Amino acid sequence: MEVLQIVLYVLLAGLVVTLIVLAIKLINTVDKVNVILDDVDKKMKTVDKVFDTVDNLADSFAMISDRVVDGVANIVTRIFKSKKSKKDKYIEEEF
Repeated sequence: MEVLQIVLYVLLAGLVVTLIVLAIKLINTVDKVNVILDDVDKKMKTVDKVFDTVDNLADSFAMISDRVVDGVANIVTRIFKSKKSKKDKYIEEEF
């Protein structure tokens, strides 16, 4: 019976030592992953600034193109409106 207890204590001590070693390796791995995540976070912030700049440029171009299209539409409207007015005046003059 005493031999069984000694064997169990030795196995238990081996298990505790193994768990301690695994915990230390896990802590080291978590530290490495934390460093990698910090690096990725820094790089993402840099890329985020680039995307913000591209977004602002796209918004500016959209605003400019909207104004150009509105201007062209107003010019076309004026041209057709003046032609219609001339036709109306011509028709009124005939009668």
